[in-house]
Amino acid sequence: MSDLATVETISVDALLQRVRAMRVAGYRLVQISAARLPESMELTYSFDLDYRLASLRLNLPLTEMRVPSVCDIFPCVLLYENEIHDLFGVEVGGMALDFHGNLYKTTIPFPFGCTKAPCGTAVTKQTVESK
Repeated sequence: MSDLATVETISVDALLQRVRAMRVAGYRLVQISAARLPESMELTYSFDLDYRLASLRLNLPLTEMRVPSVCDIFPCVLLYENEIHDLFGVEVGGMALDFHGNLYKTTIPFPFGCTKAPCGTAVTKQTVESK
């Protein structure tokens, strides 16, 4: 990877400290993305400063999909954090504005997270109610 784009893998425990360091260094938040991997959920927080993209990446075990909110550091994250919750099933603790799963209306709970039923399995109303 060039010096114009870097990816640093971090732990959940280091998230707030590393995001705060990015803010102090003058970086702006570009995006937060989520991707469902076979054994984990991958979250990537990307920042920009002078055309340099720096990303912080977390790999969350599917049994522990929880992260703290970074809204105290970058208030603009409210849509990203609610989206990651609603579409991927990641619990984000301490959001400044929590839509409680109502940012998106979906027929399948956490459609991209596949955490409430095995991936590829149709989730029915009965399946969801029995969980």
